[in-house]
Amino acid sequence: MAVLQKIRKFFEPQIFEEEAVVPAPPTTYSIHPLTAKHLNEVMLLNVRCFKAGENYTKYTFSYLLSEPNTLSYRLISAEGNMVGFIFLMINSNGAGHVTTIGVAPEHRRRGLGIKLMEHVEKALKTRGISMITLEVRNTNAAAQEMYRSLGFSVVQRLREYYNNGEDGLLMVKSIDY
Repeated sequence: MAVLQKIRKFFEPQIFEEEAVVPAPPTTYSIHPLTAKHLNEVMLLNVRCFKAGENYTKYTFSYLLSEPNTLSYRLISAEGNMVGFIFLMINSNGAGHVTTIGVAPEHRRRGLGIKLMEHVEKALKTRGISMITLEVRNTNAAAQEMYRSLGFSVVQRLREYYNNGEDGLLMVKSIDY
């Protein structure tokens, strides 16, 4: 029975209490590849970025980090801390699909999500990929605004797309060369 409980825990998202957000001091940031050796670090940041039930499991991150068609990057502060991440899969139809993007709460509102999105767009251009897609929660107005500012358009409403029954929006952007 103990083995079964351990297996179940492996697939369950981690749940942590919400923390009070105090903005981080101004700093500089750089983008680097995110690899399997950063698994624990990205998991800890992920649970800080997303509410309980919205975050990815260790199994999902392990899969993404081992999948050859996944591009993954981490955003590092000048102090050497991972403060953001992005995962993008290149689909069999030749489109890039953002699977998740997160920025530490204390580093938000600094254009870091835009920085990560522009980085993956450049990576897709070098691979000859001309379209990028993503899903966003219907209620996440801040993220929708950011994606629209980057040239994304809503192409479809995804009814009850998320685990809690919330609708999602499918957004798409053509990448210019």
